[in-house]
Amino acid sequence: MEQPILEVRTKQLIEVDGLRFKDLNGNGVLDPYEDWRLSPAERAADLASRMNVNEQVGMMLINTRFTGWGVPEGEPTSHDGALDERTIAEGTSIFATRRIHPSSTTIAELHLRHFIQRDNVAPSKLAAWINAMNEVAEGTRLGIPCIATSNSRNENGELVFGMNDAFGIFSTFPGTLGLAAAVLGDQAAGGDAQLISDFAEAVRHEWTATGLRKGYMYMCDVVTDPRWQRIYGTFGEDPELVSDIIARLVAGLQLDELGRNSIATTVKHFPGGGPRENGFDPHYAEGKWNCYPSAGSFEKYHLPPFRAAVRTSSFMPYYSAPSIKKSVVQQADGVDIPYEEVGFTFNYFMIEELLRRRMGFTGYINSDSGVTDNMCWGVEDLSVPERFAKAVNAGTDLIADTNNVDDLLTAVENNWISAERLTQACRRLLEEMFTLGIFDDRTYVDAAGADAAVAASPGWSLAEEMHRKSVTVLKNHDATLPLASGTKVFVEVFHKNPERSAALTDDARRQASENGALTLVDAPESADALLLFLDPQSGDYFNATPGLLELCVCEDKPLTALDGSSYTETTVSGLGRFRELCEQARQRGAAVVASVNVSLPWIVDDIEPLTDALVAGYSTFYSAQYDVLTGAFTPAGRLPLSLPASDAVIAVDENGRCVSPNDVPGFAKDEYMPEGMTYAYVDADGNAYRLGHGLTY
Repeated sequence: MEQPILEVRTKQLIEVDGLRFKDLNGNGVLDPYEDWRLSPAERAADLASRMNVNEQVGMMLINTRFTGWGVPEGEPTSHDGALDERTIAEGTSIFATRRIHPSSTTIAELHLRHFIQRDNVAPSKLAAWINAMNEVAEGTRLGIPCIATSNSRNENGELVFGMNDAFGIFSTFPGTLGLAAAVLGDQAAGGDAQLISDFAEAVRHEWTATGLRKGYMYMCDVVTDPRWQRIYGTFGEDPELVSDIIARLVAGLQLDELGRNSIATTVKHFPGGGPRENGFDPHYAEGKWNCYPSAGSFEKYHLPPFRAAVRTSSFMPYYSAPSIKKSVVQQADGVDIPYEEVGFTFNYFMIEELLRRRMGFTGYINSDSGVTDNMCWGVEDLSVPERFAKAVNAGTDLIADTNNVDDLLTAVENNWISAERLTQACRRLLEEMFTLGIFDDRTYVDAAGADAAVAASPGWSLAEEMHRKSVTVLKNHDATLPLASGTKVFVEVFHKNPERSAALTDDARRQASENGALTLVDAPESADALLLFLDPQSGDYFNATPGLLELCVCEDKPLTALDGSSYTETTVSGLGRFRELCEQARQRGAAVVASVNVSLPWIVDDIEPLTDALVAGYSTFYSAQYDVLTGAFTPAGRLPLSLPASDAVIAVDENGRCVSPNDVPGFAKDEYMPEGMTYAYVDADGNAYRLGHGLTY
């Protein structure tokens, strides 16, 4: 093996056989875990055996950690501002209420080595933060470095904690539904999903430049319940497409084999979050069940993408638990699945029997955040130490998002977790770190060069292409599109939040004025065409809605809550003005072109009839949409999921059952629905808004 270039900041290098090694434990002897010539498995086994129980416990927890640059003035930081050194007595998140310790204390005394990075800072600052964390780690007894994980950072959209914590710093693509729409367009034209492979390569290039080596990405979940709040983070409803995409992402980020230049992936949320109970999410108790009312749905629709992703370095099980009462018997590989009604993190059959033994997964299991505290479905009656034991003994190796070393240690001290199982988990976690080179020449990165490295990424030009390719023309009555060069246009954006509407309108108008084929006007009555963008918002995936999640594009719609009380829901503010603009344009012969941001499968029955042309975006740049609307780019996008026809096709009866089964994707729902009822929306021109629909010109 070739001598790696090694850097140390607190320890020393030693020379053996004419080669240099890090003396991470400072004993002056080359120990097996310090010997880069040995295999990652050998090194991990040696190091795990040297760790005391406190070090092992810390290794099995991953905690959110922010950089020091966002700390209020006067509060403690270190390493030139990189590290947050505050103590917060009762740090509170949706996942848990825990004391937040200084960064240095968390590493040196709690022995944590896995951290979730959620700051949206420049690449150079990310790199400096990772370097500082590892400098502290290097100075500890065994010199075990840190590994930083992040949710995806390369897709456009509004910041949502735990989903897309950051965007705009790295190359910025459309949302994941938009990536799927672009791929479907290429496939419709006779191509394949190469766009995803190129996307993965760009992400890998950018992340490695900053020292981010682990991604909580991507979602394998197949959309089957249209009301699920997390749909916007998926690749849609087609298991075959999702399988192709996720296999390419794992291969592109991790490379042929996990190694020094890889981004290790944590694919989520095993065994699929799509079969919700009428949309409710397991971040809250109302959504704790996975429901499988349709025979064969588990294996046919939900499991295939996870089989395609089995090479991933780790899997993340979902919070939810399988419901016996609300499911029929499902099978995997010809075996009936026993429904233990506990969250999948605690489910021995799902992890050890199905995922490991039958599917052949060899990596580690990383829980979702808060499973031992606020999202402990099915084990609520257990103490916190007992929940730790239940998860670890079911096969979970890394518990997120917590620094609760005390309760995990209690489980160990009570012999609820064996020493062998503790060591096994640490070996799995350490092997990934050794394989990634984090112990050797990938501990520290070039912070000064990180900004330039990201700026030089091929991802920026690829992102522009995929934004354009994602735009999906749903309706084009009487060839309204493309708009002729010089067309006078009035632009306005409608959001749920009026202040956001104003800010987004300013941005959309700026980009329209920069488009050489359009003439922006200030008054709608002066326009040849109105370009109206709708960005609906519904619910909060951390909290249940009073009733079922609203999918209609509506304002002040009267609804009935689950407890029988009345309330109103707004998904877009200003719809009265939207209708007036459309009607006035129609009276004077101006065209109405509307764009709907498909973050959820919206019901557009009140919107589409008012338009001459309707397009779908997916957090797609306005500039890209203008290129399509003017014909500068031929429309190519295809719907990655079906849009429901009306409230009627997703109605729920008094027993809580949906007329269109929650565990079956939109393209297949017609097989299960009452005679004469069709799931997908059909517009006035006869276009059916189902999976794969998209017009061109």
